[in-house]
Amino acid sequence: MKKKIDFQLMAISSVAIFATMILISSVFYELYQSQIIDDLRSYSNLLVESSMVEHMQGSGYTVPADRVRITIMNADGTVWYDNEASSQSLDNHKSRPEVQEALENGEGIAVRHSSTMQKSTFYYARILENGDILRLAREAGSIWSISYSTLPFVVIMVFFLLVICLLVSHFLTKRLISPIEQLAQNLDNMSEITAYEELQPFITMIQEQHKDIMRNAMIRQEFSANVSHELKTPLTSISGYAQLIETGMASDEDVIRFAKGIHANANRLFSLISDTIRLSELDSGEQEVLFGRESLKQLARNCLDMLQFSAEKHKINMNLSGEECSVWGNKQMVEEVLYNLCDNAIRYNNEGGRVDVNIKDLGEHAQLTITDTGIGIPRDAQERIFERFYRVDKSRSKSTGGTGLGLAIVKHITATLGAKISLQSEVGKGTKVTVLFKKNESDK
Repeated sequence: MKKKIDFQLMAISSVAIFATMILISSVFYELYQSQIIDDLRSYSNLLVESSMVEHMQGSGYTVPADRVRITIMNADGTVWYDNEASSQSLDNHKSRPEVQEALENGEGIAVRHSSTMQKSTFYYARILENGDILRLAREAGSIWSISYSTLPFVVIMVFFLLVICLLVSHFLTKRLISPIEQLAQNLDNMSEITAYEELQPFITMIQEQHKDIMRNAMIRQEFSANVSHELKTPLTSISGYAQLIETGMASDEDVIRFAKGIHANANRLFSLISDTIRLSELDSGEQEVLFGRESLKQLARNCLDMLQFSAEKHKINMNLSGEECSVWGNKQMVEEVLYNLCDNAIRYNNEGGRVDVNIKDLGEHAQLTITDTGIGIPRDAQERIFERFYRVDKSRSKSTGGTGLGLAIVKHITATLGAKISLQSEVGKGTKVTVLFKKNESDK
């Protein structure tokens, strides 16, 4: 990354330097041309004001050709004086651009370039008081010849500029990358990293992502440890029962009792494995979720029918009330929410207790309320009740066959469906769980 940034900065610097040199050369040459024309104009004024033109006309005096060529012609373009050539040998100059411009405007300017000689000739012409035309000409180097003459100086200057740009780009790149390198090497203490203001939002985002990753890693680690612990208990019981039966140490009555224990622990293992797999599927986010419109009351009715045997076993009365209401969600997920919440309300209820399920249409949302008359949840445990394997009453949870993952699954599903879940509970009086489902796809 450093080399790439260095290369890009050097490329930009090189382009900028050469573009500047070309621009400066062009501007300099324009100024140079303007200066030559001004010099020719001043020289013509000097010739006129000093009466040298009349002197040349009257006496035939010839001005020495000292870098400036002087030509005087009639208004029709016939040359009658030139300080570098015989006037008789010169053709008519009326068609020359500078002469035509002088006839129209009083003075004229022209520049003619010779690519073979790498020279440019500057012409200045003006109308004299007697109607004749005075033209001055001077040769000068073209922009290319001037550039060639200054090439060594330009090369040296460009070299030094590139060296300076290389050092500056290296310094800027190091300064730019330094906070990122510190961030990569010290993610746990990012508060100590000194960064420029523009990078702060990026560091803040990285900090939050790092915290999330660490938190998820801890949750997964804790989850793995809990799964191992939860699986070990029923496996140990199954192994113990099987060993007693295998060695013949169990009587016929014990065999029946041990078989029941093996069956109960096998069911518990099955539930644990099923809930663990389901939670892993939800965590991965790879499962395609198909959404549609579902009847919440009909799904609740089906759920209560499925749990009727369990309710009768625990001597719990179940009641469904409310209005017909459709929700926007996934049928399987909504069923899981209903099943887990109602199953918990039955498991952690008192004998002869009640479970009331109510459906209410709130306009943009459908409200599901499940109220039980069970043991309740202490206030300090209500915030943790949706954590994986967290149990308020561990002994009762295991005796009723709970895995400790049901509410964690519910929490995950409601987040996926965009639903909101809340809980109210009082020890000894019961628990009320409320879920707000979206009724339409666009609802928030």
